[in-house]
Amino acid sequence: MEEGEYESVLCVKPEVHVYRIPPRATNRGYRAAEWQLDQPSWSGRLRITAKGQVAYIKLEDRTSGELFAQAPVDQFPGTAVESVTDSSRYFVIRIEDGNGRRAFIGIGFGDRGDAFDFNVALQDHFKWVKQQCEFAKQAQNPDQGPKLDLGFKEGQTIKLNIARKYRSCPLDWLGCDSSLAGRKLTFNEHQLCART
Repeated sequence: MEEGEYESVLCVKPEVHVYRIPPRATNRGYRAAEWQLDQPSWSGRLRITAKGQVAYIKLEDRTSGELFAQAPVDQFPGTAVESVTDSSRYFVIRIEDGNGRRAFIGIGFGDRGDAFDFNVALQDHFKWVKQQCEFAKQAQNPDQGPKLDLGFKEGQTIKLNIARKYRSCPLDWLGCDSSLAGRKLTFNEHQLCART
């Protein structure tokens, strides 16, 4: 990570619940129904931030902002964030303590809209990451991009219709002497007529 990179906030949700989850018995995926949903282990605020290409899911205390757990996400979808198979409001995230230790926990939202926002914030961030990678590749190989030929082909012609409307001389409706309308106009008078 570069020193000049700044941290941006992608999403903030005031309430999220954390659950201890049983180990996955098969490859079929996690099920929220197995988590004792009426007894969360912790509740607080969720913030998704990004620094460079990595997004961070941060679980924080609602009042003090103290960090409870953090899950770095380097690709989405991936092993760092998984949806459960039986609900759209619950996810499994891989938290890390910074010393190499990892654990999987369940998180859930009381509102389906909050879960949707969580999902979209991660999707949008990684769409942006993909675009930045494509822009960097194009900058390294500018000849690889599609060429745009705006020249005329042999025998190709275009037709321009330039219509000019002549109205009564503006000198009439500007309150000027009406005798000016019948005579040949000076350059300035002609410009004034052409503008209307």
